[in-house]
Amino acid sequence: MLKTFTLTDSTIVPSHDEKSPILVFINPTIEEKDILIDEYNINSHTLQSALDPDELPRLEFEPDHAALILKHPKNYSAADEYLFKVSSIGIYWYSNRIIIVMMDDIQLFDSKLFFKVNSISDIVLKLLLRMINHYIDHLKVINMISDSLEQKINTSMKNKYLINLFTLEKSLVYYLNAINSNAAVIERIKNNYQRLVLNKEELELLEDIIIENSQCLKQAEIYSNILAGLMDARVSIVSNNLNILMKTLNLITISIMVPTFVVSAFSMNVSIPLQKHTYAFWIIMFLAFISVILFMILWRLRRW
Repeated sequence: MLKTFTLTDSTIVPSHDEKSPILVFINPTIEEKDILIDEYNINSHTLQSALDPDELPRLEFEPDHAALILKHPKNYSAADEYLFKVSSIGIYWYSNRIIIVMMDDIQLFDSKLFFKVNSISDIVLKLLLRMINHYIDHLKVINMISDSLEQKINTSMKNKYLINLFTLEKSLVYYLNAINSNAAVIERIKNNYQRLVLNKEELELLEDIIIENSQCLKQAEIYSNILAGLMDARVSIVSNNLNILMKTLNLITISIMVPTFVVSAFSMNVSIPLQKHTYAFWIIMFLAFISVILFMILWRLRRW
Protein backbone atom coordinates (compact mmCIF):
# COMPACT_ATOMS: atom_id res chain seq x y z
CA MET A 1 0.00 0.00 0.00
CA LEU A 2 1.28 3.44 -0.91
CA LYS A 3 0.66 6.63 1.05
CA THR A 4 1.82 9.96 -0.32
CA PHE A 5 2.51 13.20 1.53
CA THR A 6 3.66 16.64 0.54
CA LEU A 7 5.01 19.73 2.25
CA THR A 8 2.60 22.66 2.47
CA ASP A 9 3.55 25.71 4.53
CA SER A 10 6.22 23.66 6.35
CA THR A 11 3.60 21.07 7.28
CA ILE A 12 3.30 17.47 6.14
CA VAL A 13 -0.13 16.84 4.61
CA PRO A 14 -1.53 13.83 2.70
CA SER A 15 -1.62 14.06 -1.07
CA HIS A 16 -2.71 11.93 -4.02
CA ASP A 17 0.27 12.52 -6.28
CA GLU A 18 2.74 9.66 -6.71
CA LYS A 19 5.40 12.27 -7.49
CA SER A 20 5.06 13.74 -4.00
CA PRO A 21 8.29 14.27 -2.04
CA ILE A 22 7.23 11.83 0.71
CA LEU A 23 6.28 8.27 -0.24
CA VAL A 24 5.39 5.63 2.35
CA PHE A 25 5.16 2.02 1.18
CA ILE A 26 3.48 -0.32 3.66
CA ASN A 27 4.09 -4.03 3.01
CA PRO A 28 4.66 -3.31 -0.70
CA THR A 29 3.35 -5.68 -3.32
CA ILE A 30 5.57 -7.27 -5.98
CA GLU A 31 4.58 -4.52 -8.44
CA GLU A 32 5.45 -1.81 -5.90
CA LYS A 33 8.79 -3.47 -5.19
CA ASP A 34 9.56 -3.45 -8.92
CA ILE A 35 8.76 0.27 -9.04
CA LEU A 36 11.07 0.94 -6.09
CA ILE A 37 13.90 -1.01 -7.70
CA ASP A 38 13.47 0.18 -11.29
CA GLU A 39 12.29 3.78 -10.92
CA TYR A 40 13.96 4.82 -7.67
CA ASN A 41 17.14 2.72 -7.99
CA ILE A 42 16.72 1.06 -4.59
CA ASN A 43 18.90 -1.99 -4.13
CA SER A 44 16.81 -5.18 -3.91
CA HIS A 45 18.77 -6.45 -0.90
CA THR A 46 18.34 -3.15 0.95
CA LEU A 47 14.64 -3.18 0.09
CA GLN A 48 14.25 -6.68 1.49
CA SER A 49 16.14 -5.62 4.62
CA ALA A 50 13.50 -2.97 5.31
CA LEU A 51 10.87 -5.73 5.46
CA ASP A 52 12.91 -8.19 7.53
CA PRO A 53 12.28 -7.82 11.31
CA ASP A 54 15.60 -9.52 12.09
CA GLU A 55 17.74 -7.27 9.90
CA LEU A 56 20.49 -5.25 11.57
CA PRO A 57 20.29 -1.42 11.37
CA ARG A 58 22.81 0.23 9.05
CA LEU A 59 23.51 3.19 6.77
CA GLU A 60 24.45 2.60 3.14
CA PHE A 61 25.22 5.10 0.41
CA GLU A 62 23.94 4.67 -3.13
CA PRO A 63 24.75 6.95 -6.12
CA ASP A 64 21.62 9.09 -5.72
CA HIS A 65 20.45 8.39 -2.15
CA ALA A 66 21.33 7.15 1.32
CA ALA A 67 19.61 4.03 2.65
CA LEU A 68 18.79 3.86 6.36
CA ILE A 69 17.70 0.57 7.90
CA LEU A 70 16.46 1.13 11.44
CA LYS A 71 14.58 -0.73 14.17
CA HIS A 72 11.31 0.72 15.42
CA PRO A 73 8.85 -0.57 18.05
CA LYS A 74 5.77 -2.30 16.74
CA ASN A 75 2.35 -1.19 17.88
CA TYR A 76 1.32 -3.21 20.91
CA SER A 77 -1.93 -5.16 21.06
CA ALA A 78 -3.54 -7.40 23.67
CA ALA A 79 -2.86 -10.42 21.45
CA ASP A 80 0.88 -9.93 22.02
CA GLU A 81 0.44 -10.95 25.70
CA TYR A 82 2.98 -8.51 27.15
CA LEU A 83 5.55 -9.11 24.41
CA PHE A 84 6.70 -5.81 22.92
CA LYS A 85 8.25 -6.45 19.51
CA VAL A 86 10.47 -4.48 17.17
CA SER A 87 10.48 -4.36 13.40
CA SER A 88 12.60 -2.89 10.63
CA ILE A 89 11.96 0.25 8.64
CA GLY A 90 13.76 1.49 5.54
CA ILE A 91 14.28 5.22 4.94
CA TYR A 92 15.65 6.11 1.51
CA TRP A 93 17.00 9.61 1.66
CA TYR A 94 17.19 11.55 -1.62
CA SER A 95 18.06 15.20 -2.04
CA ASN A 96 14.47 16.12 -2.90
CA ARG A 97 12.50 13.08 -1.80
CA ILE A 98 12.17 10.57 1.02
CA ILE A 99 10.83 7.05 0.54
CA ILE A 100 9.83 5.01 3.59
CA VAL A 101 9.31 1.25 3.39
CA MET A 102 7.96 -0.76 6.31
CA MET A 103 6.01 -3.90 7.04
CA ASP A 104 3.41 -2.51 9.45
CA ASP A 105 1.10 0.46 9.15
CA ILE A 106 2.21 2.82 11.91
CA GLN A 107 1.59 6.54 12.34
CA LEU A 108 4.78 8.37 11.36
CA PHE A 109 3.81 12.03 11.20
CA ASP A 110 1.33 12.26 14.08
CA SER A 111 3.79 13.89 16.48
CA LYS A 112 4.02 17.61 17.17
CA LEU A 113 7.60 17.32 15.87
CA PHE A 114 6.23 17.55 12.34
CA PHE A 115 4.18 20.72 12.84
CA LYS A 116 7.06 22.60 11.26
CA VAL A 117 9.58 20.99 8.93
CA ASN A 118 11.97 22.80 6.65
CA SER A 119 13.51 20.18 4.40
CA ILE A 120 13.78 16.50 3.52
CA SER A 121 16.76 16.20 5.89
CA ASP A 122 14.68 17.76 8.64
CA ILE A 123 11.97 15.14 8.08
CA VAL A 124 14.49 12.28 8.30
CA LEU A 125 16.01 13.58 11.53
CA LYS A 126 12.60 14.16 13.10
CA LEU A 127 11.60 10.64 12.11
CA LEU A 128 14.59 9.41 14.11
CA LEU A 129 13.50 11.51 17.08
CA ARG A 130 9.90 10.30 16.68
CA MET A 131 11.18 6.71 16.77
CA ILE A 132 13.12 7.34 19.97
CA ASN A 133 10.06 8.94 21.59
CA HIS A 134 8.05 5.88 20.57
CA TYR A 135 10.55 3.67 22.43
CA ILE A 136 10.35 5.92 25.49
CA ASP A 137 6.54 5.74 25.49
CA HIS A 138 6.67 1.95 25.33
CA LEU A 139 9.23 1.83 28.14
CA LYS A 140 6.85 3.84 30.33
CA VAL A 141 4.06 1.37 29.53
CA ILE A 142 6.36 -1.58 30.32
CA ASN A 143 7.24 0.01 33.66
CA MET A 144 3.56 0.50 34.56
CA ILE A 145 2.72 -3.08 33.58
CA SER A 146 5.68 -4.32 35.61
CA ASP A 147 4.47 -2.44 38.71
CA SER A 148 0.97 -3.85 38.27
CA LEU A 149 2.27 -7.41 37.90
CA GLU A 150 4.49 -7.02 40.99
CA GLN A 151 1.46 -6.12 43.10
CA LYS A 152 -0.41 -9.16 41.80
CA ILE A 153 2.57 -11.44 42.48
CA ASN A 154 2.60 -10.38 46.14
CA THR A 155 -0.72 -12.17 46.68
CA SER A 156 -0.61 -14.77 43.91
CA MET A 157 0.31 -18.44 43.96
CA LYS A 158 0.18 -18.91 40.18
CA ASN A 159 2.97 -18.80 37.63
CA LYS A 160 0.90 -16.69 35.24
CA TYR A 161 2.18 -13.31 36.43
CA LEU A 162 5.76 -14.54 36.63
CA ILE A 163 5.55 -15.68 33.01
CA ASN A 164 4.24 -12.22 32.09
CA LEU A 165 7.26 -10.65 33.81
CA PHE A 166 9.60 -12.97 31.94
CA THR A 167 7.92 -11.83 28.72
CA LEU A 168 8.45 -8.18 29.65
CA GLU A 169 12.10 -8.90 30.38
CA LYS A 170 12.42 -10.52 26.96
CA SER A 171 10.84 -7.42 25.39
CA LEU A 172 13.40 -5.20 27.09
CA VAL A 173 16.22 -7.32 25.67
CA TYR A 174 14.80 -6.74 22.18
CA TYR A 175 14.50 -3.01 22.86
CA LEU A 176 18.04 -2.75 24.24
CA ASN A 177 19.44 -4.42 21.15
CA ALA A 178 17.36 -2.25 18.79
CA ILE A 179 18.11 1.06 20.52
CA ASN A 180 21.82 0.28 20.72
CA SER A 181 21.90 -0.71 17.03
CA ASN A 182 20.08 2.48 16.05
CA ALA A 183 22.65 4.47 18.04
CA ALA A 184 25.42 3.16 15.77
CA VAL A 185 23.49 4.34 12.69
CA ILE A 186 22.83 7.77 14.20
CA GLU A 187 26.52 8.12 15.00
CA ARG A 188 27.38 7.22 11.41
CA ILE A 189 24.98 9.92 10.16
CA LYS A 190 26.86 12.42 12.29
CA ASN A 191 30.21 11.27 10.90
CA ASN A 192 28.90 11.68 7.34
CA TYR A 193 27.02 14.95 7.79
CA GLN A 194 28.92 16.63 4.95
CA ARG A 195 28.01 13.87 2.53
CA LEU A 196 24.39 14.09 3.66
CA VAL A 197 24.50 17.90 3.33
CA LEU A 198 23.26 18.76 6.84
CA ASN A 199 23.23 22.42 7.82
CA LYS A 200 24.04 23.86 11.25
CA GLU A 201 20.48 23.63 12.61
CA GLU A 202 20.15 20.03 11.47
CA LEU A 203 23.49 19.18 13.12
CA GLU A 204 22.18 20.65 16.37
CA LEU A 205 19.04 18.54 16.03
CA LEU A 206 21.21 15.50 15.37
CA GLU A 207 23.12 16.18 18.60
CA ASP A 208 19.79 16.30 20.46
CA ILE A 209 18.82 12.99 18.85
CA ILE A 210 22.06 11.37 20.04
CA ILE A 211 21.40 12.59 23.60
CA GLU A 212 17.76 11.43 23.53
CA ASN A 213 18.75 8.00 22.21
CA SER A 214 21.43 7.66 24.89
CA GLN A 215 18.91 8.50 27.62
CA CYS A 216 16.43 6.06 26.11
CA LEU A 217 19.09 3.33 26.14
CA LYS A 218 19.96 4.05 29.79
CA GLN A 219 16.29 3.93 30.75
CA ALA A 220 15.83 0.56 29.02
CA GLU A 221 18.96 -0.77 30.77
CA ILE A 222 17.66 0.33 34.18
CA TYR A 223 14.26 -1.32 33.66
CA SER A 224 15.91 -4.49 32.37
CA ASN A 225 18.33 -4.68 35.32
CA ILE A 226 15.52 -4.13 37.82
CA LEU A 227 13.38 -6.89 36.29
CA ALA A 228 16.30 -9.32 36.07
CA GLY A 229 17.65 -8.53 39.54
CA LEU A 230 14.34 -8.97 41.37
CA MET A 231 13.04 -11.97 39.43
CA ASP A 232 14.46 -14.50 41.94
CA ALA A 233 12.85 -12.58 44.79
CA ARG A 234 9.49 -12.67 43.03
CA VAL A 235 9.79 -16.42 42.48
CA SER A 236 10.44 -16.77 46.23
CA ILE A 237 7.36 -14.66 46.98
CA VAL A 238 5.14 -16.98 44.94
CA SER A 239 6.69 -20.01 46.66
CA ASN A 240 6.21 -18.42 50.07
CA ASN A 241 2.58 -17.60 49.28
CA LEU A 242 2.03 -21.27 48.43
CA ASN A 243 3.65 -22.34 51.72
CA ILE A 244 1.39 -19.97 53.66
CA LEU A 245 -1.65 -21.43 51.90
CA MET A 246 -0.57 -24.99 52.72
CA LYS A 247 0.00 -23.99 56.34
CA THR A 248 -3.48 -22.47 56.52
CA LEU A 249 -5.06 -25.54 54.96
CA ASN A 250 -3.22 -27.80 57.42
CA LEU A 251 -4.48 -25.69 60.32
CA ILE A 252 -8.05 -25.97 59.06
CA THR A 253 -7.71 -29.72 58.45
CA ILE A 254 -6.28 -30.47 61.91
CA SER A 255 -8.86 -28.19 63.55
CA ILE A 256 -11.57 -30.29 61.96
CA MET A 257 -9.91 -33.65 62.68
CA VAL A 258 -9.43 -33.11 66.43
CA PRO A 259 -13.12 -32.58 67.34
CA THR A 260 -14.05 -35.27 64.82
CA PHE A 261 -11.85 -37.71 66.75
CA VAL A 262 -13.61 -36.82 70.02
CA VAL A 263 -17.07 -37.25 68.53
CA SER A 264 -16.05 -40.50 66.80
CA ALA A 265 -14.77 -41.94 70.06
CA PHE A 266 -18.21 -41.52 71.64
CA SER A 267 -19.99 -42.94 68.60
CA MET A 268 -18.70 -46.50 68.72
CA ASN A 269 -21.19 -49.39 68.90
CA VAL A 270 -19.90 -50.61 72.29
CA SER A 271 -20.50 -49.68 75.87
CA ILE A 272 -18.94 -46.27 76.46
CA PRO A 273 -18.95 -43.72 79.31
CA LEU A 274 -21.86 -41.27 79.46
CA GLN A 275 -23.91 -43.60 77.29
CA LYS A 276 -27.00 -43.17 79.48
CA HIS A 277 -26.23 -39.69 80.80
CA THR A 278 -28.97 -37.10 80.26
CA TYR A 279 -26.58 -34.46 78.95
CA ALA A 280 -24.24 -36.81 77.10
CA PHE A 281 -24.61 -34.96 73.76
CA TRP A 282 -23.74 -31.54 75.23
CA ILE A 283 -20.83 -32.96 77.21
CA ILE A 284 -19.37 -34.50 74.04
CA MET A 285 -19.84 -31.24 72.12
CA PHE A 286 -18.12 -29.37 74.98
CA LEU A 287 -15.17 -31.78 74.89
CA ALA A 288 -14.91 -31.35 71.11
CA PHE A 289 -14.90 -27.56 71.52
CA ILE A 290 -12.26 -27.73 74.28
CA SER A 291 -10.09 -29.93 72.04
CA VAL A 292 -10.13 -27.24 69.34
CA ILE A 293 -9.21 -24.54 71.89
CA LEU A 294 -6.34 -26.63 73.26
CA PHE A 295 -5.05 -27.30 69.74
CA MET A 296 -5.10 -23.57 68.90
CA ILE A 297 -3.23 -22.74 72.11
CA LEU A 298 -0.63 -25.41 71.32
CA TRP A 299 -0.31 -24.02 67.75
CA ARG A 300 0.40 -20.53 69.07
CA LEU A 301 2.79 -21.67 71.79
CA ARG A 302 4.84 -23.70 69.32
CA ARG A 303 4.60 -20.85 66.73
CA TRP A 304 3.86 -23.26 63.92
